[in-house]
Amino acid sequence: MSETVTLDRREGPHGEVVLRRRDEHYEIIANGTFLMDTSDGRSERLLIDAALAALPEERRAGASVLVGGLGVGFSLAHAAADPRWGRIVVAEREEAIIDWHRQGPLAAISGAALADPRTVILHTDLVEHVHASTDTYDALCLDIDNGPDWTVTEGNESLYSAEGLAACAARLTPGGILAVWSARPSEDFEATLRNAGFSGVRTEEVPVARGVPDAVHLAVRPG
Repeated sequence: MSETVTLDRREGPHGEVVLRRRDEHYEIIANGTFLMDTSDGRSERLLIDAALAALPEERRAGASVLVGGLGVGFSLAHAAADPRWGRIVVAEREEAIIDWHRQGPLAAISGAALADPRTVILHTDLVEHVHASTDTYDALCLDIDNGPDWTVTEGNESLYSAEGLAACAARLTPGGILAVWSARPSEDFEATLRNAGFSGVRTEEVPVARGVPDAVHLAVRPG
């Protein structure tokens, strides 16, 4: 029998977030919805690797990336482990999640990455950030929901609309890469990306033990 222990429970501006330990793994729950755990991480790492590989080879060294969502830290840790990435910015809206990485048990995953001088953690809502910021990046790696078709909070739906994708494109350098994690492939989202003016739209999948594969949707901002 698995033993589940609640380590922290916080009420924030977007509802409740919970950190649990199930046996040796950690889980993050938001408003009763399972977000992610530390049992695998292959698709979170693919999110980073696929974005870098999609850039022209001459642009990979020193490329900048905005990671949307700190989560359990797999994407950040994987980016920081690759010396080719230059500036690594993470947008995380939940103060509790940032605390769990800085002073809590998730520091075991992200501690080295947080200490890396290339890393910047922004305590901000990603959706608001892509609309309000004027910064640009070579890649946007977004993992704030269970996918475009299954958002954590209602306000996140706008990120995957034509207007939200236009804001993402504005945060990308010409030829920059948008990579979006999803718990399942979405043909509808691929169509939305094309209609929003992105090129090179494709999906990479990661098989899972049960059910449909995880997916990373990739698209290029035209030069």
